[in-house]
Amino acid sequence: MSWGTELWDQFDNLEKHTQWGIDILEKYIKFVKERTEIELSYAKQLRNLSKKYQPKKNSKEEEEYKYTSCKAFISTLNEMNDYAGQHEVISENMASQIIVDLARYVQELKQERKSNFHDGRKAQQHIETCWKQLESSKRRFERDCKEADRAQQYFEKMDADINVTKADVEKARQQAQIRHQMAEDSKADYSSILQKFNHEQHEYYHTHIPNIFQKIQEMEERRIVRMGESMKTYAEVDRQVIPIIGKCLDGIVKAAESIDQKNDSQLVIEAYKSGFEPPGDIEFEDYTQPMKRTVSDNSLSNSRGEGKPDLKFGGKSKGKLWPFIKKNKSPKQQKEPLSHRFNEFMTSKPKIHCFRSLKRGGATPEDFSNLPPEQRRKKLQQKVDELNKEIQKEMDQRDAITKMKDVYLKNPQMGDPASLDHKLAEVSQNIEKLRLETQKFEAWLAEVEGRLPARNEQARRQSGLYDSQNPPTVNNCAQDRESSPDGSYTEEQSQESEVKVLATDFDDEFDDEEPLPAIGTCKALYTFEGQNEGTISVVEGETLYVIEEDKGDGWTRIRRNEDEEGYVPTSYVEVCLDKNAKGAKTYI
Repeated sequence: MSWGTELWDQFDNLEKHTQWGIDILEKYIKFVKERTEIELSYAKQLRNLSKKYQPKKNSKEEEEYKYTSCKAFISTLNEMNDYAGQHEVISENMASQIIVDLARYVQELKQERKSNFHDGRKAQQHIETCWKQLESSKRRFERDCKEADRAQQYFEKMDADINVTKADVEKARQQAQIRHQMAEDSKADYSSILQKFNHEQHEYYHTHIPNIFQKIQEMEERRIVRMGESMKTYAEVDRQVIPIIGKCLDGIVKAAESIDQKNDSQLVIEAYKSGFEPPGDIEFEDYTQPMKRTVSDNSLSNSRGEGKPDLKFGGKSKGKLWPFIKKNKSPKQQKEPLSHRFNEFMTSKPKIHCFRSLKRGGATPEDFSNLPPEQRRKKLQQKVDELNKEIQKEMDQRDAITKMKDVYLKNPQMGDPASLDHKLAEVSQNIEKLRLETQKFEAWLAEVEGRLPARNEQARRQSGLYDSQNPPTVNNCAQDRESSPDGSYTEEQSQESEVKVLATDFDDEFDDEEPLPAIGTCKALYTFEGQNEGTISVVEGETLYVIEEDKGDGWTRIRRNEDEEGYVPTSYVEVCLDKNAKGAKTYI
């Protein structure tokens, strides 16, 4: 089966067919190119989708992804990102292994096709030229034969005519001989050209055209084979990434299998557990004795009826009950019915409010006393861990500076050791401040965890009246207050209502309170900005009077003058107590 023998007369059709084959190859290249663009677009969309649903850093959303189901979702997003990468690999491999190679091959194919058909047209032109020469010699031979025949007939006519002279006859005879010779020469020339044409024609149809068509056939077959190989490569490129895509899908399945609903439930408990005890039973209130109604031990208005006789304290202890309550000179508010207070308590959400923060607008206390005990413990522990990391960072920096100073001491040409003293002192001061801050938070943490008494002496004195007027059953419904460094007290809403009423009742008694005597002096070690109510601002190096020492809550009460006093952190001042002063403790 050869195009040269079977299609020897289909030169034009072969030319059209080979051009169609190149067009098909270019169409396939365009198809693969569009496929690579689709893969890139798909990969980009997958990456954008994965990025869109990734949790934002340093946001509340990131904290919510501690649950195993959310972690599995994050793993799915990461696997989808890798999945998108494999589609990018498909696009790159198809572009390099198919598009580039086929584009180069198409250019070579066009050049080869052009060369083959140029040779074919050249052979056609040569055989056409030979044919024209043959036709020309044939017509000349025909013309010479006719001329020779006419000359012979004329000679015979002249020879038969008796009236013609002998000279005329001889002339006619010579002319006939010349014409006959010319016919013989034309015959010989025609015969030679005919043999040559037959030879060229045989070569054309049996040698040149078959060879040229054979090359064109081989070229076309190579194109077909190359196109088939490209299709195999097309499939192989997809097949190569299937194992990796399978691993991505396996990763998604593994992430889904890692979801632990029990663990997530436990995390919900840790996130929202308040640490409060459920409220106890409400005791029966007997209304059959209108004049001597017995108020339930669990009632929040208990101290309203029974607290009055016990409010008279000796000395000046009463002046320390509510040191930060603004005095209200307005008429006393009408007492609300017990049932209204109880309904308000039962329907309110179990929140802890800071007494002074409530008056300031709800700022978050430094010791997180506005949070439930369990949440407060977690926040304090987190703060302690952060401070420890900062301390370790500063210590590493101090060690690095110390080593550099040692190097400078051994090699003075490298630098001046004294130039590092200021930086070393600054780092040491930062470490000391961080340690004091850590001790403060560790004390609060220890208090929450029960390693220290739940309340200090000052807090007990401030809340002593409230505790003495409420039996233990009240504590089942409303948790104890906790003191905070800024002087705030955390209570439930029902307790706040009672505190406000108590403060209103005791306003008149606070008006006549005498100022506390000074029990020593103190020097401010650091500058403190007293932004919270009840605190006082001090400047580093300032000397002030101590009127109430630290009771274990980390705060010392000081006075600048008769009209300016308040609390400062004990760690911010150096206290020197007068041993002879009343109320001063002796430290061994």
